[in-house]
Amino acid sequence: MPAVAELPAPPKTATPVALPPTNWRRRLLLPGLAGLLVGAVLLSAGAGAVPIPVPAVLGILLHKLGLTTGLSFELQQEAVLWAIRLPRVCLGVLIGAALGLAGAAMQGLFRNPLADPGLIGVSTGASLAAVATIVLEVTVLAAVREWLGFYVLAVAAFLGACGTTLLVYRLSRESGRAVVGTMLLAGIAVNSLAGALTGLLTYAATDEQLRSITFWGLGSLGGASWPTVLGVLPLLALPILLLPRLGKSLNLLALGEEQAAHLGLPVTRLKRQLIVLATLAVGTSVAVAGTIGFLGLVVPHLVRLAAGPDHRVVLPGAALGGALVLTLADMLARTVVAPAELPIGILTALLGAPVFLWILLREKRQRRV
Repeated sequence: MPAVAELPAPPKTATPVALPPTNWRRRLLLPGLAGLLVGAVLLSAGAGAVPIPVPAVLGILLHKLGLTTGLSFELQQEAVLWAIRLPRVCLGVLIGAALGLAGAAMQGLFRNPLADPGLIGVSTGASLAAVATIVLEVTVLAAVREWLGFYVLAVAAFLGACGTTLLVYRLSRESGRAVVGTMLLAGIAVNSLAGALTGLLTYAATDEQLRSITFWGLGSLGGASWPTVLGVLPLLALPILLLPRLGKSLNLLALGEEQAAHLGLPVTRLKRQLIVLATLAVGTSVAVAGTIGFLGLVVPHLVRLAAGPDHRVVLPGAALGGALVLTLADMLARTVVAPAELPIGILTALLGAPVFLWILLREKRQRRV
């Protein structure tokens, strides 16, 4: 009688294992960044020429909300915190979140983790318009200055950012849709042209105008006030609230434009939304605070390294991370050489450039493996 072949043993049921570290990082990232941001806000609000302890900061804030606590504070501390520090901290949180989100959105649009909002000409357009406003003394600008007063530079920078971005978008359109590759090349060309015109205007500027151009270009939150915060709040609230809602769409776009379109994603409309919201975020930020480099480039990439490529996590993480980094950078700017103040753009560049080089070297090593 022939031997019966032995049947293979049934596969063993896999035993439950702990979540991999990436999943834990994803779960802890957003709450962790939110907690760090709250701590940074309290520390930054108390740091400066007039030091305010954290309990006093909490006492003042609760007092303004109508709550009675046992936390004591002085009237001078209340005046400094409410009139000077708190508007500055709030503006830094808004601008940091907006720049971080804009960077993450552009990296998702170009499908390149090293992309930057400046690729579409936002920053250079704002700089060109601001420098032109400072240098060109003509009757029309004089009338506009008289009407807008202190805000003429911010309005000009915002309009310049919108104008260059619109030009890049129009140049990138082929057969009724924006082509990402053409948009990148158009952005390089427009950035070069705007940079050349800015250099020409700077060359023609007087010594006093050169000083204004230099300080504006280095970036600062020193002009923050409650009217400024309330003025930019609606403009920055739109990208801060709407961009995180596009995370699922950006995940589909990462598969490729054709595949995303086959899955029902309105690719052209998504591109338009991303460009408009990123321009609004960066244009408003540059108009109010000047040029703040590396924030929109480095922060989203670090969030992506920690939590993976899921834009549903990357976008809110970039907002919290950008707000955290800019809040800490502004605190350092006010305290490192107190009572003087460092331009915040210098600090973000000093902090961001080494991190960016580390990212490049890390990816270089990974490609060799």
